[in-house]
Parts: sequence; structure tokens; C-alpha cells
Amino acid sequence: MGNIIKIFSGNAHFAMAQEIAKHLELTVSEAEVRKFSDGEIFVEIGENVRGTDCYVVQPTCTPVNDNLMELVIMVDALRRASARRITAVIPYYGYARQDRKVAPRVPISAKVVAEMLMVVGVRRVLCMDLHAGQIQGFFNIPVDHLYAAPVIIKNIQENFEDVIMVSPDAGGVERTRAFAKRLKCGLAIIDKRRDRPNECEAMHVIGDVRGKTAVLMDDMVDTAGTLCSGAETLLENGAKEVHACCSHPVLSGPAVERITNSEIKSLVVTNSIPLSEEAQKCDKIKVLSVSALLAEAIHRIHNEDSVSSLFV
Repeated sequence: MGNIIKIFSGNAHFAMAQEIAKHLELTVSEAEVRKFSDGEIFVEIGENVRGTDCYVVQPTCTPVNDNLMELVIMVDALRRASARRITAVIPYYGYARQDRKVAPRVPISAKVVAEMLMVVGVRRVLCMDLHAGQIQGFFNIPVDHLYAAPVIIKNIQENFEDVIMVSPDAGGVERTRAFAKRLKCGLAIIDKRRDRPNECEAMHVIGDVRGKTAVLMDDMVDTAGTLCSGAETLLENGAKEVHACCSHPVLSGPAVERITNSEIKSLVVTNSIPLSEEAQKCDKIKVLSVSALLAEAIHRIHNEDSVSSLFV
């Protein structure tokens, strides 16, 4: 087996690729990724990759389609340059919410993305906190699914007392229960009714949050409607204060404004997605780095060691 690792990055999150490379005592390998005047993406790999183990760091965040195409074209360029193995490092997997048919005549877009990546030559995927764990089954290649839990749990332990973990909806109960178990604290659930996409109405709390520091846990925050209405509901039910944490700060539309004006004291996120300028200016948003976690996973994958033991 070759012993050369090369880290590549598109334009989605170059800072994260640099952090990962630094942890591995490497530098980000040379690649030109730019657009023609009509918007077509052009990629040129700037160094020899023949027989090497290549890792392309590219979360498919906003602009989703551009970043996805950059990833696909970079992988094709590396395959045609005779890279030994190409691993797509996708901290945030775009289209993950379209993971099943919820109505007649709609696509399963998360599956389409998986097919695209496999067809162009990805031979392994490294991702973090998928919206639905079943997405791993859309791939016919190995998928290493990481969790930001160790980083977020450490932050909660260091900064909050008398905590109760809260799931903002029924779908997130399993994730929130895992946090509550690790933190040895209680669990509550918000019963939420969603009338239209990106709009929701929190109804009532299942569990006793009176006098507690409530920490809302979700895999991603998009428009922040769920979190903000959930915070109000928790305070109405006697919570002392409300904080929130998530892996992926999508923060689209009015999200930052809503968080700024909400009852949420703080929102802890990871750097799986680069924050917008507006989000960076928000005092309530705190970013934790998961670059060391991703770097350790890459090191273990390259050396054929266990990745799951990272979370034991």
C-alpha cells in the first residue's frame, strides 16, 4: 500500500482543509478550481497524484450545486490522473433532507448525489452527522460516519450546569437521548407541528424542564424557526434558560436575525460549514472545530485502523 496522503479542497471550505492538513502535518495539495465566464467549473490538479491516497474536503453547503459540481469534477480529475484511492470528505452532506419519498412524483435527491459520487470515482466517503443515518445505505462503497458529539459534549460539560437535553421534534429523539446518556442528565421532547416546509409551530413539552438549563439539540439549523419557537415553549414551561447546539450551521434566510432576537442565550455549532459574514457577527453563535476529529479519521482510514473506536 502506498504511504502518501494528499489533501485537496474545492472552494467550499478551504480553511477546514488547511486545518485538517495541519493536524496531519501536511499542506493542502495544489489544485486550481475556478469558473469560466458562463459559470462552468474548471479544475486542474497542480501536482502528481499517481498511486496516492487522495482526500477531497468539500462540504456541499451554499451554494450547494456549485460545491457539489466542484467535488464531482475534482474527483474525475484525480481519477484520470491515476490516484490510487479517492475519498470524498463531506462534513456536511447537501440534499440529505431529501432522503425518501414524502409525496407522489418527488425525487430521492440524497440517493442521486450518492450515485453521482460513485460514478465519477469516489471509493470511500467520510461524512459527519448525516440528517438520516440510512443515507449510508445509498452508497455501495464504504462510508465512515463521524459524530461531532465528543466536541459538543465537552463544551456542554465545561459551560453549563443542571442541564436537560431537549429534542426539538420527535425525529431527533434518538440523537438527543445519546447526548443525555453521555451527560447523565434528563431528556425532554418538544411536540412540533409543521404546516409548510421551513415553517413550524411548537406545541408543548414532554418532560419536566422547570428550573433547568435546557439545551436544544439538532443536527442542523436552517431557518432557525424550530429552535426559536422551541426556546419560547421551554421558557413558558419553566426552563431557567435555553441554549442550543447543532453540527451544521446552515443558517439560511432569516436565521441569524431570528437567533439574535430570540430567547436563546447561545448557539454552539461546528465548523462543518463556513459561517456567513452575518453569522460571524452574531455574539450568540460559538463555533467549535471538528478538524482534528476529521484529521484523525483520515489518518486511521489511511492506516487501515478502526474509525468507530473514536467514539467509544
